[in-house]
Amino acid sequence: MQKTLPVRKNIRLKGYDYSQAGCYFVTLCVKDGHEMLWVPMPVGAHIVRPPLSGVGQTVENAVESIAKIYAMVAVDKYVIMPNHVHMIIVVNCDHGRTMCAPTISRVIKQCKEHVTKQIGYSICQKSYHDHIIRDEDEYKRIWQYIEENPASWAEDEYHT
Repeated sequence: MQKTLPVRKNIRLKGYDYSQAGCYFVTLCVKDGHEMLWVPMPVGAHIVRPPLSGVGQTVENAVESIAKIYAMVAVDKYVIMPNHVHMIIVVNCDHGRTMCAPTISRVIKQCKEHVTKQIGYSICQKSYHDHIIRDEDEYKRIWQYIEENPASWAEDEYHT
């Protein structure tokens, strides 16, 4: 009897051009929720933003290299949590959709590959979560969420 493999659900917005100008809220997760991006802290320590581990520093270098690699792409805000990364990625395109920017998928793939090459193994889940930011109020709310996320780690949905 042949075993059927599960079909991966497409979580991207159907028909949306992820290379067009706009702002995107992206979350990358570490495989199996392993908390490896922060230096482990003693139980009860109240540090707003603990130091990054070596792997966390590699992830930070990858995030900060995005704008250097893609001239039309910027990371406006990001935070590295123990087992995931939140980013606001902005694609700037002055000439409409004339192949001026890579897709968000391409940017994320490059970021993950950078980390994998630097540390010698893959730490990321296969996909990522994204949300198209539709207006300034939503942008501000997401910016604030990213800013405050480390302080509320104990209540975070990704905390194990």
